Amino acid sequence: MISRRNFVMGSGIAGGGLLAGGTAGARQKADTVDSIGSAALIQETGHTSVVTPNGVTLPFRMVEGVKVFHLIAEPVEHEFAPGLKGHCWGYNGRTSGPTIEAVEGDRVRIYVTNRLPEPTTVHWHGLILPNGMDGVGGLNQPYIRPGETFRYEFPVLYPGTFMYHPHVDEMTQMGMGLMGMIVVHERNPAYPVDRDFAIMLSEWYVPIGARRPDPREMTDFNVLTLNSKAFPGTDPLVVRTGQRVRIRFGNLSAMDNHPIHLHGYSFRIVGTDGGRIAETAQWPETTVLVPVGSTRDIEFVADAAGDWAMHCHFTHHIMNQMGHEGPNVIGLDPEGLDDRLRPLLPGYMTMGQSGMSGMGHMGMSVPENSIPMKGAPGKHDYLDMGGMFTVLKVRDDIASYEDPGWYENPPGTLTRQASSEELEADGISL
Repeated sequence: MISRRNFVMGSGIAGGGLLAGGTAGARQKADTVDSIGSAALIQETGHTSVVTPNGVTLPFRMVEGVKVFHLIAEPVEHEFAPGLKGHCWGYNGRTSGPTIEAVEGDRVRIYVTNRLPEPTTVHWHGLILPNGMDGVGGLNQPYIRPGETFRYEFPVLYPGTFMYHPHVDEMTQMGMGLMGMIVVHERNPAYPVDRDFAIMLSEWYVPIGARRPDPREMTDFNVLTLNSKAFPGTDPLVVRTGQRVRIRFGNLSAMDNHPIHLHGYSFRIVGTDGGRIAETAQWPETTVLVPVGSTRDIEFVADAAGDWAMHCHFTHHIMNQMGHEGPNVIGLDPEGLDDRLRPLLPGYMTMGQSGMSGMGHMGMSVPENSIPMKGAPGKHDYLDMGGMFTVLKVRDDIASYEDPGWYENPPGTLTRQASSEELEADGISL
């Protein structure tokens, strides 16, 4: 039996041209060098293009049967959420970097230009490829020094969800935002979906009032992101009722695994960065644990309309920046304290002694370039969440995938305050 790796080594280089062309029609298109978006080509071949919320797909050109991409590693200014911008590092002007899409059997050529102040490389995390293309600086290749452009070329023979990131000074470069997703589609989809999303999970430490992430932090990450955005800066995932949905998660956080919980649905865990899980081995969940350095794919049918929360279930990961520092005053009796402190700190007010529910929407002033603990206005009340939080919006008969606004609950399906008559009728004594 031929292993995956031996198949790559045996056919990837010598047979790359044959694999890249695909059908005769695709080979004819390969003779052009017109710039073409990944989404457009994949739609032509019958695949559902990946949607990267708050992100983009990397365009490519077809050159003699090879898909040619260009990544530029460079400093970027990035907005994590309204009110917080950071001086980060990214690819092609953004973090997370653009998603790379290909189809199994493609041959890809990826140019990487280094505009950083230090050397870098790119490791194609999870892809099976020739050793000299694996991207570990010093082991598989020389460093890509500032100002240089290197050429990577290899076949992508297996479908799945993968990632890319540097393998030089990883702590700094990944902690500053250099990471992205790779999606390799099946050439003849056995498991087609209607909506296909890619989400990178990552974590940062941005000192309050600062703009530069500190990649040396190991424990107290205070900006937790989906595709480098913290709620309320995260885009919703919009789908039509009845559609089959796939969500691909990648985790390049520095230290933390993330249990991502989706409300309103039971899904099946169908894939990892090692490939598709056999149908007999898939299992149902409402929470998927995405370990550091791994990807997980989930699938479900969107058969329940509504606005459904999706978030990391580590409670500190749905807090924003200013919720991670300061004293614990829960249970403190502050009687007389405010009056004693105001001569020294005019306007001082003790907060948090009865919990933190109102902190996000108090409207208090915060240091420049920082974000409150969490939250944004919701339909019914303040949405007391931040960080790794977004909303799956499932709607009947929508004409586009633009944000449809808040869900209108059908009569009789919205919780409300109980009346005294109801309580008495049901024997509830308060």
